[in-house]
Amino acid sequence: MRHLIIGAGPAGVIAAEHLRETDPQAGILLIGDEPEPPYSRMALPYYLTGNIDERGTHLRKSADHFDRLGIELRTGTRVTAIEPADKHVRLEDGREEAYDRLLLATGSSPATPPIPGIEQEGVTPCWTLEQGRAIASGARPDSPVVLLGAGFIGSIVLEALARRGVELHVVEMGDRMVPRMMNETAGGLLKEWCEKKGVKVHVSTRATAIQSGRNGHRLAVELEGGEVLDADLVITATGVRPNTGLLEGSGVQVDQGILIDRNMQTSVEGIYAAGDVAQGRDFSTGEYSVQAIQPTAAEHGRLAALNMAGRNVPHQGTLNMNVLDTLGLISSSFGLWQGVEGGDHAELLNRPRYRYVNLQFEEDRLVGGTCLGLTEHIGVLHGLIQSRLPLGVWKERLMQDPTRLMEAYLACTQSLSACKVLH
Repeated sequence: MRHLIIGAGPAGVIAAEHLRETDPQAGILLIGDEPEPPYSRMALPYYLTGNIDERGTHLRKSADHFDRLGIELRTGTRVTAIEPADKHVRLEDGREEAYDRLLLATGSSPATPPIPGIEQEGVTPCWTLEQGRAIASGARPDSPVVLLGAGFIGSIVLEALARRGVELHVVEMGDRMVPRMMNETAGGLLKEWCEKKGVKVHVSTRATAIQSGRNGHRLAVELEGGEVLDADLVITATGVRPNTGLLEGSGVQVDQGILIDRNMQTSVEGIYAAGDVAQGRDFSTGEYSVQAIQPTAAEHGRLAALNMAGRNVPHQGTLNMNVLDTLGLISSSFGLWQGVEGGDHAELLNRPRYRYVNLQFEEDRLVGGTCLGLTEHIGVLHGLIQSRLPLGVWKERLMQDPTRLMEAYLACTQSLSACKVLH
C-alpha cells in the first residue's frame, strides 16, 4: 500500500505519523510546496516577538524525524493535477507519483481584499515563514504599521506586532473585534483592552485604497470617511480560502471546501481530505463546514490516517473552538456561542476588570459559551459542551451565576457515574 499526502502542515504531518503507526509496512510520501521543513503557521507570532527562532516554528524538532519513521518528505514540490483514473498525481516539473490512497491536506491561503494598491511592496499577509521574515525585518519599534482585519488570525498577529513596539493601527470592517468569535459585548471589551494598551482600533470601516507614502513613510492607507493612516508596513488578515485549485477535472466535489463523508473520504473513492481544505462535520450542528483552525486539522489528520489504513473510524464532528491571548487578556469561545433559536442564555460582566462570561443553553444542556479574562473556566466549558451533559437543576444555578461551571461539571458527572453503578 502506498499513501501519498499533499500538504505538510499539521493535518498532513499528523496523518503521516498515524499512518506509519497503523500501517507499518506501507510506503508514505509527504509532499509540501514550501521549501521549509513542516512548520506551524500559528507559531509565526511567537517567532515575530522573538520568543522562538525559526526552528521553534517547526512541527517536529529533530532533523531526522521523518527519516526515522520511514516517511519520505519532499519539500519545495508543487502538485499541479490529480488523475484519479490512473491513481497518480502530476508534479510541477512534469513527473508523476502513484498512490493507492491519497490525502488532500493542502490547507488554505489568505484572501486578498479588493483594495486598490494592495499589490504594492510593503503589503503582505502573515501566513508563511518567508512572510514572517519580511515582517520581522520591517516591523521596527515605533514604525507605523497598519493591520487590516481583527478576526482570529488578525488578533494573533496584533499581539505579535504590539509586542514589537510598533505604532499599530488595526482596521476592522465589523462593528467589533473578532466578530466571528465574540458577541458585541465581548468584542467591544477586547477593543477597549487593546486601546488601553496603546493599539488604535478602527471598527465599522475599511481600507478603500493603499497609496504611496507621505511624510517619509512607505505607504498611506485611506479609510472610508477620508482618514489616512501612514504606514511603513501593511499586513492583511482578512480571512482565508481553502486551496482547492488543483482539483479541477479530478471529479472531487468541492463546495466551500472539499466535501468529505464521516470517514474523511471525498466523492472519489480512495481520496481523502483533512484540515483547512476539508468541509467536515460540525459537532454542534451536525452540518458540514470548513473550520480553519489547528485543532481541527490535527483531529482530521488522525482520523483520515486511520480510515486510509482501513480502520473505519467515523468522524463524530469537530467542536468549534477559539482561544486567544491578546496582550495578556485571554478570550475563548466554544460551540454555538451565538446561541440557538428558543434557547436560554446567561451572562456576567465586570467591565472595569475586563471579565465576561456568556453561556448558551438548549433545554438543559450547554451548547456554547464565551469567556473573557476567566481562564479557569475554559477547560470545563469545553468539557460540558462536548459531553452534552444534562445539567438538570444546575442549569438554573448557572443561569444565576455562570461562574459555577466547575461545580456543575463535578455534580453532573458524579450523578451520571452513580446512575451507571445503580444500573
